[in-house]
Amino acid sequence: MPNPDITLYGLRLSGHSHRAELFLSLLRLPYRFVEALPPTPELLRLNSLGQIPVLTDGGAVIPDSNAILVYLAARYAPGGPWMPADPEGAAAVQRWLSIAAGEVRTGPALARLMVLFGARADRETVHATAARVLAFMDDHLTGRAFLAAAHPTLADIACYSYVAHAPEGGVSLEPYPAIRAWIGRIAALPGFVPMPASPMPASPIPAEG
Repeated sequence: MPNPDITLYGLRLSGHSHRAELFLSLLRLPYRFVEALPPTPELLRLNSLGQIPVLTDGGAVIPDSNAILVYLAARYAPGGPWMPADPEGAAAVQRWLSIAAGEVRTGPALARLMVLFGARADRETVHATAARVLAFMDDHLTGRAFLAAAHPTLADIACYSYVAHAPEGGVSLEPYPAIRAWIGRIAALPGFVPMPASPMPASPIPAEG
């Protein structure tokens, strides 16, 4: 295995950053973490969009949390379980990477961003999106241990952080027993590291649908 020289630029309370941190830890890769919000000149040099996280590994510069997951799996765990090589398995993982970047981001992640950081969005729409994707995930996980295979894959790492911390955005997980069991399975993986907890809203919003 190559000798890693890895730096992760991010924010400890960011679920996008935590995806990368979690996978680095599961792979047992040493790395340096650099807080990079508000965007620093160094971060802007690496990613002119000013978005976190960004991973550097020697001369490689990888922006975007899902791209970082794919890069780490291909470089440090090639042929391993995290990104299946067969077409159907790879497609199943990619589908959940898209859901993580789509409905999870615009549902539970945005609800949390509104509560913790004052992001502006239509609350009703955000919570409806969260309820829809969580109900879909819960149904999918009923009778399954993980999202895309019988074992954990990048699909689980991409979706975990914001789903597990959905209550911090006022989105209850009580109606979703399969999701709560899945969260427990991810937290039990060797090398798991949690994202720091944030204060809960005074009145969680019950999920619908």
